[in-house]
Amino acid sequence: MAGGGDLQSPKKRKRDAARKPKTLAKGGDDGKKWKRPSDANMAQGGGGGEVKVKKEPVTAKEKRLAAKEMAESRKKKRKRNYSLEKELTVLWEKMRCHNVSSTERSKLVSEALRKMDGKYSEIAGSHVTARVLQTCVKLCSQSERDAIFEALQPDLLTLSLKKYAVFLVKKLIKRATKKQFEWFISSLHGRVAKLLRHTIGASVVDFAYQLAMPPQKRRLLLELYSTELQLFTDLAGQKTHSLLETISNLGLQKSSVLQHMTTMIYPILEKGIVEYPIVHTAVLEYFTIADKTSATDVIRQFIPLLTQGSSAIDGDEPSVAPELQKKLKAKKKRLTEPLLVRIMNTREGLKIGVSCLKHGSAKDRKKIIKSLKGHIMKLALSDYGCILLVAILSIVDDTKLVTKIVIQELAKHLKQLIFDKDEASESAAEDIPENKVDVATNKEQDGSEGMQTENKVDAATNKEQDGSESMQSASDSKKDPFQRRHELLIKSELAEVLIQTLIENVGELLRTNFGKDVLHEVAVGGEDNILEGITDRIYSLHNAIASDAARPKTEDTEHAFDNYHSSRLIRRLILESPAFAAILWKKALEGKCKTWADGHSSKVVAAFLESPDSKVRDLAKAELQPLVDRGILKIPDYKAVEK
Repeated sequence: MAGGGDLQSPKKRKRDAARKPKTLAKGGDDGKKWKRPSDANMAQGGGGGEVKVKKEPVTAKEKRLAAKEMAESRKKKRKRNYSLEKELTVLWEKMRCHNVSSTERSKLVSEALRKMDGKYSEIAGSHVTARVLQTCVKLCSQSERDAIFEALQPDLLTLSLKKYAVFLVKKLIKRATKKQFEWFISSLHGRVAKLLRHTIGASVVDFAYQLAMPPQKRRLLLELYSTELQLFTDLAGQKTHSLLETISNLGLQKSSVLQHMTTMIYPILEKGIVEYPIVHTAVLEYFTIADKTSATDVIRQFIPLLTQGSSAIDGDEPSVAPELQKKLKAKKKRLTEPLLVRIMNTREGLKIGVSCLKHGSAKDRKKIIKSLKGHIMKLALSDYGCILLVAILSIVDDTKLVTKIVIQELAKHLKQLIFDKDEASESAAEDIPENKVDVATNKEQDGSEGMQTENKVDAATNKEQDGSESMQSASDSKKDPFQRRHELLIKSELAEVLIQTLIENVGELLRTNFGKDVLHEVAVGGEDNILEGITDRIYSLHNAIASDAARPKTEDTEHAFDNYHSSRLIRRLILESPAFAAILWKKALEGKCKTWADGHSSKVVAAFLESPDSKVRDLAKAELQPLVDRGILKIPDYKAVEK
């Protein structure tokens, strides 16, 4: 068709028109079409200058640098104080070095504070700069610290709820003056319960509670007791020592206090925030006024919380720096521990644990014991944890479960437990006042000082002032105490393992302050002669002690008769165990008494004449009496025996 190639459909004409470049605006080069400049022509700009072309990264190093630059530019856009953060980080790395002089460190701190001036609140919320400010608070002068405290005063409670700023608040509280600390305690008025329900804020309240003086502690606690005590500060200022005294002195209604405490405590328990001493104290005070049903309900609610871990902040500084990975790992491990293990660092926590153990059902006790699997050694070596184990051994009737979880783990580490210095736990048991629970079990089972029975454990079972019992009627165990001890010690074969451990380490145990006590308790057969069924093993232990005492003197090791601890232990065994006295005489002393008639060893020799057993006296009298007559062997007058 003639001219057919020039014909276009309307749609095609529209498409072609859309593809055509726009012409320049009027006043330009009319009729000329705009063209996109090519890469070759980019070298010349409209102003006659040169435009630099960004080179695409090719090598791996160039790509890394390009990515780093891009990340830097994005951080600058996202973070308003990014440049300041970099400057402060450099100063922080310098000021915390050990080889920096105090003068240079002071200059670095002052420079950092000068850069942060007016931006403390913003900086406190960053996980990077918050560390810098904490270090400055630690290292700066008192005047600089006062300036920081004054600048942050309006925001301290807000910062107490933030993940990273909370550590700065604690640092400021710890280093605050008396006036500043009093101001902070006053600022908590009316907010204690709210903060205790916050996983981060609770750590700040408890931190202040532990640093506070007794009157300040009472002010914090009284807010959890009654609405009147929150509204009228003059009432909270009363000098009282317990909740019962507060109710009596101020004429408060016990029912209203109980109702208020219930509304305060239950939300805290539901949040799982139970590892703080201030919470323990409040719960124990609640027990003193609660009826049996209410207190039991609280304990039953406590048990599921205590037998699981917690993600609640525990006051440790976040460990995000590379050099603190070990600390972060330890923190994660600690958070997976049952809360019952974590609260055993205070006397109040011990009381809570024992209360749950005593007043819980058999099912609750089983849950508690199972939750402790893998943590028995940690409890056994702690001041208060070992008393919790004593309570388990004395209260729980399910000896099979106790043997499987508690005894078997202890049996693997008996040597470590025997040598552990455990006087602290013993004194802690004696210091806890109020009602006592007889622990009819052998204390060596929890790794402390031998088979000492009648250890006392406070179960937080205080009685009301009118003498009537509330929740404090303990659910007594049904099993006979002696039978329980026999099953835990003999039937579980713990006694066999214990005696074998003592025989293998007899020389070292004889000469240590704590090991000798375990030796003594086992060698005399235990309280109530509990080890009567394995007399042959006890004789083996007697022979091991006598064999060590029969060794000749050497310069390397102090002889058992000359050592302060071992000489007194052997003397006690001579007086209390005729069987041991006979073995020792034949193995170590017969015909050699004159050699040992002076110094510490003289007490050992003289014990044969002081023994209440006539056979022991007759055994040694022929050899010892001439030494006494000649004045070589001296016996105290009050212990002398009639000839």
